[in-house]
Amino acid sequence: MKRSDEVIVLPHDPQWCETYICEAQIISTALGANAVAFHHIGSTAIPNCYAKPIVDILVEAESLAVIDTHANRMEQFGYQVMGEYGIPNRRYFRKDSTTGVRLFHVHVFEKGDVHIERHLAFRDFLIQHPDWAHDYSQLKRKLAIENPNSSRSYTAAKTDFVMMVEKVALDWRKRLGKF
Repeated sequence: MKRSDEVIVLPHDPQWCETYICEAQIISTALGANAVAFHHIGSTAIPNCYAKPIVDILVEAESLAVIDTHANRMEQFGYQVMGEYGIPNRRYFRKDSTTGVRLFHVHVFEKGDVHIERHLAFRDFLIQHPDWAHDYSQLKRKLAIENPNSSRSYTAAKTDFVMMVEKVALDWRKRLGKF
C-alpha cells in the first residue's frame, strides 16, 4: 500500500479520463445545479505525461456560498471538506480510497475566477505542446526519485517550472483569443 506522503509518478493512463468522467457525475450529484462546468485538469489530463495517479477536477460554480451549504453532500460521497486550503476563493475537497490512497482533488471556484483561466491554460498548452509536456514529465520523474517520501518537497521543487509554464500558457491562450 502507498504511504500517504509517498510520491509515485506513473506513465499516462487513458483510464484517468474515464475515471474523471465518472467522478464528475458523482460530484455533480453532490453539488447540484450550482456546479455549472467540470474540467479534468492536472497531469492526468495531459496525454503522454507522467503523473501522480490522483485525478484533479476543477468545478466552476455560480456561488461558493451555495457550495459551502452542499459540503456535507460531498462528505457523503467520501470527500474531506478542506475549505480554501491556502487558495483564496477556492473550495477544496479530497478523496482517498478505503485503504488511504489519495484518488481525487476537487477545486471549486466561482465562474470567472482567475484560477480557472490559469488551470485551463496550463492544461491546454501542455496538450498542444508535447515538447513542453515531455519536459514537465521528465522533471516530475526526476523529482519523484529525489523526493520519494515528501509530496510537499516534490511540489515545491516543481513550482518554478509550473509558474513559468503558466505564464507562457496564459500568454499563448490570450494570443489565441480564448479569454
